[in-house]
Amino acid sequence: MGAPHIDSRLLSQLTEQSQDLNSDAMRLTHGSLAGMDRHVSRNDIRALQTAASLENLAVSVYRTAAALPFIKNGNRTVAAFIATTVRQHSAHARAFNAAAVNAGSVAQTAVNPKYAAVVKKALPGIKGPADVVALAVTLEDVATQTYVKNTGEVHDVQLRRLFASVAPVEAQHRATLLAVQALLGAGRPELIALPTNVDKLPAAAGSVGFPHAFYPMKNASPVTEGAVK
Repeated sequence: MGAPHIDSRLLSQLTEQSQDLNSDAMRLTHGSLAGMDRHVSRNDIRALQTAASLENLAVSVYRTAAALPFIKNGNRTVAAFIATTVRQHSAHARAFNAAAVNAGSVAQTAVNPKYAAVVKKALPGIKGPADVVALAVTLEDVATQTYVKNTGEVHDVQLRRLFASVAPVEAQHRATLLAVQALLGAGRPELIALPTNVDKLPAAAGSVGFPHAFYPMKNASPVTEGAVK
C-alpha cells in the first residue's frame, strides 16, 4: 500500500486560520476593555503591566532577530513569521497597556527585567537560526504560562477574557517555533516553507508543537515582576 496522499491545500487553510486566531483575540480584547470595571485591584493592574513588559521584550527580541543577516537573508518563511509575530506582540502590548490605563493606572513601556537579563546573556551565543528559535521559544513559553495563570487569578471578569484571548496566540507562536526547531535540528530547513512538501515531513511534525495536554504554569511570571514601580 502506498503512502497516503496529503492535500497540501489544507496547510494554506490552516495558515489563514492562524491569522484569524490573533484577529479574534484582538476583537475580544476590544470588547473586554469596553466592559471592564475601572475599579480593578492593584494586583490586576500589575498583571497587565507585567504582561505588557513581556510583550515589549518579545517585540525587541524579534526585531533584533529580523536584522540578523542569517535571518534577513535566510529562510523566507522564518523571516515572514518573525514579521507577523512582531505585529501581533505589538498589538498585545497595546491591549494590555490600554487596559491598565483604562483602569486608571499607567502603561508599561519597559521590558521585563528578569527575561531581559536572560536575553542579554543569550545574545553573545546566537550564531544561527536555531539559537534565535530557542530564545524565542523561551519567551513565548513564559508569556503563555503567565497569561494562562493570570486568566484564573485576576479578579476582573473582562481582564480574564483579555488574558484568555491572548494566551492561545502565544501558545500558537511557541508551537510553530517548536516545529521549526525540530526541522532545523533534523537538518531539514528546506521543509520550513509555505506551502511545504508535507509528504516529506517527519511523523513527529504533527505532535512536536504540542508537548502538553494542559499548559503548565510553574514558570509564569509573578504579577509584580514587570509592573511599573
